[in-house]
Amino acid sequence: MKDSSIYSIWKPSGITSFDVIREIKSCHKNIEKIGHCGTLDPFAEGILIICTGSKVKESQKYMNLEKTYIADILFGSETDTLDCTGAVIRKSSSSLTIDESLLQVSLSKYLDNYIQSPPYYSAKKINGIKMYEFARKDIFIKPKGSLVKIQSLRIINYVESTLKLEIKCGAGTYIRSLARDIAYDFNTFGYVNKLTRSHVGDYCIENSIKFCDINKC
Repeated sequence: MKDSSIYSIWKPSGITSFDVIREIKSCHKNIEKIGHCGTLDPFAEGILIICTGSKVKESQKYMNLEKTYIADILFGSETDTLDCTGAVIRKSSSSLTIDESLLQVSLSKYLDNYIQSPPYYSAKKINGIKMYEFARKDIFIKPKGSLVKIQSLRIINYVESTLKLEIKCGAGTYIRSLARDIAYDFNTFGYVNKLTRSHVGDYCIENSIKFCDINKC
């Protein structure tokens, strides 16, 4: 790896975005300045854009690129983190049957501009402090919703209370919040059971460096 470059890393699930940076710094001592262009949750896998050297100042340009996610949304319960790593805090008392045509109607309301409240466990800052730092202390603050842009929502399949969606969206979109809101449309609960960020702009798995190969490049 060279200083002053842009790298697309395929992050596996189970590690943090900072773990990727730590590994790069450990393997490549010549890199003095480094940062990532948008956090990817530990439970998720996929594209993480890394800037080094003078390219760090260009990070906002890469953060603003369109992103594509593949999400498995499990209906029937909600966790405190809105993903599979959290504790279940709410459960639906009845079985769920969703007609696909009604599901399409629900999804259509989120296209284009959509006001979204972030998860309590998120990196969004309030007075300079990340929300997950408050949540870990059992302090739950609901900030004013933010305007996000979703370009497309495509149903891949819906089987046994699990909706697999392809989402193309702009910067600042929380897929976990989208899952929660879709579930609420059907008077039930939901969380993201699996998440892959498959594309960031033109970056994809084919032109990315696997995490296990960082020390080889």
